Amino acid sequence: MRIGAQFVALACAWGSSFLFIKVALEGLTPAQVVWGRLVLGALALCAVMAVTRTRIPRDPGLWLRLSVVSLLLCVVPFLLFSWAEQRLDSGMASVLNATTPLLTLAAGTVALADERLDRRRTAGLLAGFAGVLVLIGPAGLAGGGRLTAELACLGATTCYGVAFVYLRRYITPRGLPAVAVAFVQVTVAAVVMLAATPWLAAPAPRIDTPIALSMLALGGLSTGLAYLWNNNIVRAWGAVNAAAVTYLTPVVGVTAGVILLGERPGWNQPLGALLVIAGIMAAHGTPRPAPGPVTDPDKATPTGDGAAGPDAREPDARERVGL
Repeated sequence: MRIGAQFVALACAWGSSFLFIKVALEGLTPAQVVWGRLVLGALALCAVMAVTRTRIPRDPGLWLRLSVVSLLLCVVPFLLFSWAEQRLDSGMASVLNATTPLLTLAAGTVALADERLDRRRTAGLLAGFAGVLVLIGPAGLAGGGRLTAELACLGATTCYGVAFVYLRRYITPRGLPAVAVAFVQVTVAAVVMLAATPWLAAPAPRIDTPIALSMLALGGLSTGLAYLWNNNIVRAWGAVNAAAVTYLTPVVGVTAGVILLGERPGWNQPLGALLVIAGIMAAHGTPRPAPGPVTDPDKATPTGDGAAGPDAREPDARERVGL
């Protein structure tokens, strides 16, 4: 598959993940959706590891640190998004997911000595968080279950932001292959959910064809093959250009919800999304042509589900996002 086609496939896989969650929730509980997604994603990444002949890391200390990442980058945010989509449209969840780079910047400002706010970043953060308030809208600010669900989505993206900073500080300096890091993250998260199986079995899941297909796509594509595609894009186009997928995934998410689920976004969603994206562009900069192929793509790790924004100085702070 050519790189351009992989870029489109990546945007579709990450952008439509919220649609897959919404469909799966028709017969599964939020925890069962996450269980299936992580197990299927781990199997897909296992296949990628075998095909690429990538070695599994053996350092126990690394596995311990990646276990922390697994909780922050997979288990907790996946559960929060799945729970929230019982009350929110899939398109709304996809747009709220786009706040991740803003929260990553906020977390990095607090935790990393070389990440300090300047005027450009401050303006970007203010614009982005103004977009969040617009997204929440009058209905959300009035309180109730909708506001709780929106806050759950923001809690998920906060987990992503903290996880990215943790990755940059403790994992990225080791220079490990991105596929191996993703494999350990998703596999540990899958083991956590497998261990919880006795508590997740009830109520009994109802699986029909649409739900089964959604789970296969969510696990195999959005949590598995998407990582491989993104690595190839980073290798060919550079990390900054590859991160342009950030701007497409919310569009895909909202469009999929409208066409396939009949969702009707309110006036505040496109306006809030534009403010969020403008804030990301102001804080991180816009994608620009790379001078040549990336020689070490595994050290310039990808964004995920469109969650992280482009930043040429800090590509490794944007490890993949499962959503």
